[in-house]
Amino acid sequence: MLDTILGLAAANLLSPLILFFVLGLVASLLRSDLSIPEAAAKAMSIYLLFAIGYKGGVSVSDHGVDGGLVLTLVAGLLLSFILPVVAFGLLKVMTGLSRVDAAAVAGHYGSISIVTFVAATSVLQSQGIATEGYMVAVAAGMEAPAILSALWLATRGQTSDQGTEGGFWREIFLNGSIVLLIGSFVIGLITGPKGLADIESFIVSPFKGVLCLFLLDMGLVAGRGLRTSGNILRPGLVLFGVVMPLVGSVFGFVVAVLLGLSPGGAMLLMTLSASASYIAVPAAMRVALPEANPSIYLTLSLGITFPFNLTIGIPLYLTMATAWGG
Repeated sequence: MLDTILGLAAANLLSPLILFFVLGLVASLLRSDLSIPEAAAKAMSIYLLFAIGYKGGVSVSDHGVDGGLVLTLVAGLLLSFILPVVAFGLLKVMTGLSRVDAAAVAGHYGSISIVTFVAATSVLQSQGIATEGYMVAVAAGMEAPAILSALWLATRGQTSDQGTEGGFWREIFLNGSIVLLIGSFVIGLITGPKGLADIESFIVSPFKGVLCLFLLDMGLVAGRGLRTSGNILRPGLVLFGVVMPLVGSVFGFVVAVLLGLSPGGAMLLMTLSASASYIAVPAAMRVALPEANPSIYLTLSLGITFPFNLTIGIPLYLTMATAWGG
């Protein structure tokens, strides 16, 4: 199994996706003036969310809504509620973070990274491994529950003013990434394979090229975070950024086995459980927990866990899933 993991890791490291991320990371650490305009980065993010959501909806339309979809969606929601509690416990043992900072970080590790999910989907496609089309619905469902858990962990026994609470709920349910992902999924579900055929040249062929450029930008952002937060990333925090994805993947694996998911579906659920948000949750934390330090949770999720999952985590999760399903 170790040889398989190392082989997949090596192949993943030499893929265009990872190499462009590494290019951005190295360029940022070397203080290059390479940059992606903010408007372009946002446009690429919109494109990726639209494409993955729409294709997921088409897959469900082709597959049909059944008990498997409902059970997996419920399981994903529960995982997103539970994982922040696990992460919070680990943070209190491994780090000296305050309750608010630990809760904010924990929320990121119960939610998901849609780019990590997209990268895992691309790996499955390159390996010719099929998966349940409804996993994108599970990904969308796992965005928000972790935010609720984080708020509960941070404010147990406290009350918040109504204005902050209203802004918090708005950030959860009207966050652009969630609206676009779910909306595209619903449109794909309605239009089905015929609708996909009409726009296939736009959302299928260019997809990986756009993802490469987006990961280049993510590498630049991660490098800036690592370069400017040396005094924040203490050993306990760095270790947490590697250990928590492994713990989350085990939770995802156990749930996938209980649900009887395919190896591809199991790998995606493990990846979702192992990833950390850097889009939806930071936006919500700015409203719900403004006193939490964003340098901590952003650097951990984007600078440590994100590259770990891309280079080591995804090959490991795929190996475990295929070994179980094989």
